[in-house]
Amino acid sequence: MNRQSVRCARPASGGLAAGIALKAAVGAARPVEIIDACGSSVAIKRWGHGVPVLCLHAIGHGSGDFASMASRLGNHFEIVAVDWPGHGHSPDDGRPMCPQHFAELALAVVDRLQLTRPIVVGNSIGGAAALIAAATVPEAFAAVVLCNAGGLAPVDRTARLATSLMAWFFEAGAREAKWFPAAFGFYYRCLVLPRAAAKEQRRNIISAGSAAAPLLADAWRGFGEPDADLRALAPHVAAPVWLAWAQRDRFVS
Repeated sequence: MNRQSVRCARPASGGLAAGIALKAAVGAARPVEIIDACGSSVAIKRWGHGVPVLCLHAIGHGSGDFASMASRLGNHFEIVAVDWPGHGHSPDDGRPMCPQHFAELALAVVDRLQLTRPIVVGNSIGGAAALIAAATVPEAFAAVVLCNAGGLAPVDRTARLATSLMAWFFEAGAREAKWFPAAFGFYYRCLVLPRAAAKEQRRNIISAGSAAAPLLADAWRGFGEPDADLRALAPHVAAPVWLAWAQRDRFVS
């Protein structure tokens, strides 16, 4: 099964509308803005006022990931969180779930919203997208924060095996394997987001797991491709970079 055929699969459980609603719950609470970015309709959620911070979420997640952070920053920062295509409140744009595409979208959001040298915060594939964007247009960002960012390790035999297994797992979800919802729930509750602070968003992500499975399968296939290694871009990033790693994420740590 190739990447495009996986993405074209759609979960039938509860119908397409139910799947869309479940993914929307992973995005931030309405109201949100829908803007055009490189021909894709992208949902944006803004909180607060001050120094702009562009927030880029992980695959299968949404702008809701940053709601708690926004509530803690008060009016010192303007938090601008993106829903990637097919995630949260953004419709699928039919393009691959890859950091190169997401980097284009991030730069388009900066331009469209006229954000002046924002800080960019990226998690997982969002971190990979932030790295690509900052290397492509070095003057675009005041600082780069990479949280469990993709692209910082070689795509060797071990990486290809791991990404193939994860792609298989999510392809099974896209095919509506009966065991997938329980397995996906275990994966998130026990391995990825085990802490109590993540309870509400974790519940939303798990509920949307089957609906998001085609997108997750597509992304994990891409993580095993040669161009997923982004380390060569690091010297081209002019802004200060802060690396964060989730030590309680038992899957990647």
